[in-house]
Amino acid sequence: MPANHYNGNSSDRIQRLLRDREMRKNRAYSGLNESNGLNGSNGGESIDLESNSYVEQFLEGASAARERWEKPDGGLFTQRLLVVANRLPVSAVRKGEESWSLDVSGGGLVSALLGVKEVEAKWIGWAGVNVPDEPGQRALTKALAEKRCIPVFLDEDIVHQYYNGYCNNILWPLFHYLGLPQEDRLATTRSFQSQFAAYQKANAMFADVVCKHYEEGDVVWCHDYHLMFLPKYLKERNPNMKVGWFLHTPFPSSEIHRTLPSRSEILRAVLAADLVGFHTYDYARHFVSACTRIMGLEGTPEGVEDNGRLTRVAAFPIGIDSDRFIHALENPEVQKHIAELKERFSGRKVMLGVDRLDMIKGIPQKILAFEKFLEENPYWCDKVVLLQIAVPTRTDVPEYQKLTSQVHEIVGRINGRFGSLTTVPIHHLDRSLDFPALCALYAVTDIALVTSLRDGMNLVSYEFVACQDAKRGVLILSEFAGAAQSLGAGAILVNPWNITEVAASIGQALNMSAEEREKRHLLNFLHVTTHTAQEWAETFVSELNDTVVEAQQRRREVPPLLPVEEAIERYSQSSNRLLILGFNATLTEPVDTPDRRGGDQIREMDLKLHPELKEPLRKLCSDPKTTVVVLSGSERAVLDENFGEYNMWLAAENGMFLRSTKGEWMTTMPEHSNMEWVDSVKHVFEYFTERTPRSNFDLRETSLVWNYKYADVEFGRLQARDMLQHLWTGPISNASVDVVQGSRSVEVRPVGVTKGVTIVRILGEIVHSKSISAPIDYVLCVGHSLGKDEDLYTFFEPELPVDGIGITRPKYSDATKPSADRRSGKCGSKTSQKQSHQRHTENKRNGHSNGNGNRNGNGNGVVANGSRRSSPSPDKITWNVLDLKGENYFSCAVGRTRTNARYLLQTSDAVVSFLKNLSGAS
Repeated sequence: MPANHYNGNSSDRIQRLLRDREMRKNRAYSGLNESNGLNGSNGGESIDLESNSYVEQFLEGASAARERWEKPDGGLFTQRLLVVANRLPVSAVRKGEESWSLDVSGGGLVSALLGVKEVEAKWIGWAGVNVPDEPGQRALTKALAEKRCIPVFLDEDIVHQYYNGYCNNILWPLFHYLGLPQEDRLATTRSFQSQFAAYQKANAMFADVVCKHYEEGDVVWCHDYHLMFLPKYLKERNPNMKVGWFLHTPFPSSEIHRTLPSRSEILRAVLAADLVGFHTYDYARHFVSACTRIMGLEGTPEGVEDNGRLTRVAAFPIGIDSDRFIHALENPEVQKHIAELKERFSGRKVMLGVDRLDMIKGIPQKILAFEKFLEENPYWCDKVVLLQIAVPTRTDVPEYQKLTSQVHEIVGRINGRFGSLTTVPIHHLDRSLDFPALCALYAVTDIALVTSLRDGMNLVSYEFVACQDAKRGVLILSEFAGAAQSLGAGAILVNPWNITEVAASIGQALNMSAEEREKRHLLNFLHVTTHTAQEWAETFVSELNDTVVEAQQRRREVPPLLPVEEAIERYSQSSNRLLILGFNATLTEPVDTPDRRGGDQIREMDLKLHPELKEPLRKLCSDPKTTVVVLSGSERAVLDENFGEYNMWLAAENGMFLRSTKGEWMTTMPEHSNMEWVDSVKHVFEYFTERTPRSNFDLRETSLVWNYKYADVEFGRLQARDMLQHLWTGPISNASVDVVQGSRSVEVRPVGVTKGVTIVRILGEIVHSKSISAPIDYVLCVGHSLGKDEDLYTFFEPELPVDGIGITRPKYSDATKPSADRRSGKCGSKTSQKQSHQRHTENKRNGHSNGNGNRNGNGNGVVANGSRRSSPSPDKITWNVLDLKGENYFSCAVGRTRTNARYLLQTSDAVVSFLKNLSGAS
């Protein structure tokens, strides 16, 4: 589950956050003192309450500053922030061919960025108007530059399909749990497809503008569901760009999101960002769950991991500029409004609702709950009034017109039922209020009623609390609003669908004692004044910078991609080569199952050699200088079916069975191996397979594997945990076995069996059969191995000392009998391997060698003392099997970034391409 921004994964981050918190508190305290001194010197001069003037001053300050680094106050910026949103904080009206009038709109996001210190913010977005001609575009661009704004020009068709279509008709309803529009006609389905294409095109146009103005070191902050493809497009153009994305709406549960036709494309595009932010922990958890359940990715405490790349996912609850509301109450204009309202509603309790006239705001539910309260409490009919401010939105949409009519009808019915000639219980206003009037209304309110059916945050509740320092009013808050997680301690939380519960809460609030109101208000007031919009923005930008640094550190620990040309050149120059290839996820044919939950289980379980590899393998196997070994965990029959026609060596079940394709299978299993544990483990695996849908188990001759790759992710993990507990306390408590955990599998095998251990026996058999008659001077290991089997990669490392890895390169006499030091579990051996891998990574990649291709430095090869073979009469080998220098050894993991291998190949397709080129040099 994702970590929120209060707790990181490292102590360094926590220490840094604590320091930043203290600095913000000190700055706020210093600013408050300066503000108090200023007011005193001016004889109590009031603050400017024009709602957008403070924003205008901030934006226009850039025109007086030198480009890039000088702030309007004379200080210096340390970083540039490119804020990318669908709309600019400016509305443009054309006055002439090259003349524009700009009106700054002070939204919450603008207010938030005013407080981000040491950062120069520039805005990129659509200006809200269609400008088809170049002179008009040039003039508007020039005018907006004075406001620190950069326009993205979208034509009318794109706006209709992208904004009105995909954003507002598909994504917005889905994210608010309203579901997708019903596809009742084929034309509707086609329009969805065209809207999605327009959505991608619009995001690409935003990306073009961002890249045009991007400078090295800039931070790019993308906002909301309009721009979910933007992180992907930006990273494709510049992988080093710092990109964050924040969603201002809820993110639905995975079961809701999975109904979206483009579900996987949307998720993968967002995952290209370095940091993904949400208002609440629930939304972040839903996003991670969607990535794991729909795409099969790995969820971690930090976020989502995809092929070793971590996208950090965290919760950043937004706030408001609380000081602006608190100081506004001291203004004479606001005080005048307060006096008028108090006189107008004298002797009555004031309840307030401030909402957009929208389906998700729950206005009908609120009014019906108030009606039920009046029905059950006739005493309050003339002693309480509900003031409902409903700001009209999307008035041209039929659904919104229907909602407006519905609300008006309910209000009229209630006022007719409970009103009189002089008073009515509901005052409904279909328009917005200016800032002074809104602050005054908040200040005189006794109960604020927020009944959102689903809301990203709802900052009305924050604004109400900020203006209630004198009144100590009560907040009734929907549990489906994001603010419920922040203000739940002081508010009365309700389910807005439960009319009876909301009506009872109104009664509770009206009859609440002054002492309880005081306690509730202080809790909420402390949160609102501490977690401000400025603190939110500053924290997100700081966390984004930290995340990028941590990602760079992780990348340094990830092996580089295989240097194909160098590997082929060394191959050509060598005289005796050994190629050790894995099978599953390495040489197998990929199954194309786009956007299908869990993949195509039947096709993926039927392992088939990639058809494009047949001819390259034939060439490699026919080269007398090359020995090819396929080393796999699969059964003998699977390898026979896929590789029986080639001249190579096959090692099945992690090397426990071996044969040349010209000969018969032999076993390399140590004598006297006890396999009595198999039946009891088989019963356990059968039981968990039956109770875990889409899981399966593979009964092999020397091991058993239970796979839950295709099962529900969380349920599969729970079942695996229960299985392990049962195994350790029962069937294998005294057995000589190892339990190997994959990402979504559990394997039980004889103790000490790994690919690194069995390679010794495999080499001995190959030498004994005279297949190798000269020292090997080139080794290539390619595979997708479990962590326990990665000792295969470190086995051949020429630079490693004897004790440098968890499993030493054993003599045959050692390898044939399990010893106590090889019975350590998965964690022990892998830890020691990882530590040694980190110690020698630099040397091995630089190709340094001690010259004799031997770890001991004594000139002896791997098989210097002979070995006990499973076939009769063990032979002694007196010459060195390996004469391997560092620059001639290439170990390569396929699709695994946490690996002991030197290099990476991302997919099996990359393996195919490489082996094709390699066979050309054979």
